Amino acid sequence: QVQLVESGGGLVQPGGSLRLSCAASGFTFSIYPLSWYRQALGKEREWVAGISSAASTTYADSVKGRFTISRDNHENTMYLQMNSLKPEDTAVYYCYCGIRDGHWGQGTQVTVSS
Repeated sequence: QVQLVESGGGLVQPGGSLRLSCAASGFTFSIYPLSWYRQALGKEREWVAGISSAASTTYADSVKGRFTISRDNHENTMYLQMNSLKPEDTAVYYCYCGIRDGHWGQGTQVTVSS
């Protein structure tokens, strides 16, 4: 069974940092691309960042220069380092792998507020 479990969310002040983790199991982690998405209250889920099996990365314009996606294939874990956080980054953050119909984690809440 494919499973993705996010962790690391929490409450942080504007300008602060958080590091999210996505622990994966149930598939050959190293050969699949992965993505981070987020969904703010009352808004549609949006793509944030992606990483290939070779660790090439892409970012949404809204987070480029502030967020860094990475992966550790030995630990079967994907990360999202978030710096210079803004209130508009407040959302539930999800990891995603597009195997067959796609698989989502349960999400982790990030709240940026003073």
